[in-house]
Amino acid sequence: MGTESAHVDTFARDNLPPPEQWPEFPNLEKLGYPDRLNCAVELIDRNVAEGRGDNVALIGTDIEWTYADLAKVVDRIAHVLVDRYGLKPGNRVLLRSANNPMMTAVYFAIIKAGGIVVATMPLLRARELSVLVEKSELTLAVCDNRLADEMEKTKTLAPRLTDIVYFHTDADDGLEAQMAAYDAPFEACDTSRDDICLIGFTSGTTGQPKGTMHFHRDMLAICDCYGKQVLRPEETDRFVGSPPLAFTFGLGGLVLFPFRVGAAGILLERAGPDDLLEAIARYKATVTFTAPTAYRAMLAKLDEFDISSLRKCVSAGEALPKPTWDAWYDKTGIKLMDGIGGTEMLHIFIAAPEEEIRPGSTGKPVPFYEAKVIDEAGNTCPPGVPGRLAVRGPTGCRYLADDRQTVYVQDGWNIPGDTFETDADGYFWYKARSDDMIISSGYNIAGPEVEAAMLAHPAVAECGVVAAPDPDRGHIVKAYVVLEDGHTGDAALTKELQDHVKNELAPYKYPRAVEYVAQLPRTETGKLQRFQLRQIAERNQASGAA
Repeated sequence: MGTESAHVDTFARDNLPPPEQWPEFPNLEKLGYPDRLNCAVELIDRNVAEGRGDNVALIGTDIEWTYADLAKVVDRIAHVLVDRYGLKPGNRVLLRSANNPMMTAVYFAIIKAGGIVVATMPLLRARELSVLVEKSELTLAVCDNRLADEMEKTKTLAPRLTDIVYFHTDADDGLEAQMAAYDAPFEACDTSRDDICLIGFTSGTTGQPKGTMHFHRDMLAICDCYGKQVLRPEETDRFVGSPPLAFTFGLGGLVLFPFRVGAAGILLERAGPDDLLEAIARYKATVTFTAPTAYRAMLAKLDEFDISSLRKCVSAGEALPKPTWDAWYDKTGIKLMDGIGGTEMLHIFIAAPEEEIRPGSTGKPVPFYEAKVIDEAGNTCPPGVPGRLAVRGPTGCRYLADDRQTVYVQDGWNIPGDTFETDADGYFWYKARSDDMIISSGYNIAGPEVEAAMLAHPAVAECGVVAAPDPDRGHIVKAYVVLEDGHTGDAALTKELQDHVKNELAPYKYPRAVEYVAQLPRTETGKLQRFQLRQIAERNQASGAA
């Protein structure tokens, strides 16, 4: 890092990969960020200082905050975190909530005070949360009171977690009550542009979470690259979408991009296709972010809602099928803006502005980014030849104390694990994931993690979990199970196994299909051959079998 850190707690900095394992950051200096930078100031306080304090910043259920309102809430929370919980610059804070304005205020209060946000999805269970607590070596969590049960269980599994403060509660020790004691502005921590402000966790194919570390400058870079150059939002826009803020796709699309231009983010705690359509009509949303499966689901009900306010629709999280693009355009006249990003890169790095969209293609490298398709030896593939995607730009992968850094970053390039090919005009065309991740309705699910949960059930002797094609979700989680003697693979056991996984892991990870088999395909050394299971699932889907 090139500037002096403000972090007193140096854990995150000390656990960055060695500099020689970092990707290259071409074009970063062209963005012109100063050495001293706190992104909370840039994204919230700057709007107030420049006369946009009365602009609506956040809309939630029965709540609407202007930027001036939000700035005051952020300052009060920051005071509580520092004065009452001893937050020091560089401390990590676990944040747990559904999408709502209060979660966003806590997010930026942590950052303004110099802390590091570890945002988690509300569906995660205590076992999963405890792993993140230990890996981040954090002692403080801020949590929506409605999610207290799993949070308290986490505290018993991870004794390192000593303090939990709850919001959305009238309790005397709740966050709202503690905030009431403060009214003075909070002086932002004088952080460096290279100080870490976010650790975003993503699961690899082994199911072991990887912490991706992002700097203050990164939060602005995605706004000034994809946001400004491709999406091109306006101050009058109202953003809405389905991804959780704990996903960087949701963080960028629902908070960072609107905040960068003084626009509004609409935060929905429930964001299924029907909820999304209702919110677009109710709040007159102009920009939406969601996955292709949601756009497909919304098509059938478009006539029931007034979505005439929409002017831009962004699709990411999984491949966008051309039939979905065509159907959405035919019914709305809006070109779906496809894109690929990743937690390691923070947000979208290949996409196309509306006038350059080529249906079926993901697009071209976002301005200030570079991308190519390479073979196994690292050589650039010619147009029409599939290979591994490689990308670099102002953001890039830096894992928290993880040997997989050298897998993701090779020769200065980020290798996200996707197979693409290019055409003669430089457009990138998605082919498949290069690993064993299952992408279902925009969620990334690690098959081995589901296998481990299944194997914990006494009826399961062996298990292999793969992606099975599904017309509505793109793919679903499918489990192939070898049973222990004395058990029968019937509908009752299938439901029991599914409920078991829901209790062990986030519910969206459960296997929607379970097939009982006599044996699993393995190598001579006993390694499970998941590719054979995927082929079986694809053949079954093609033939109409379960």
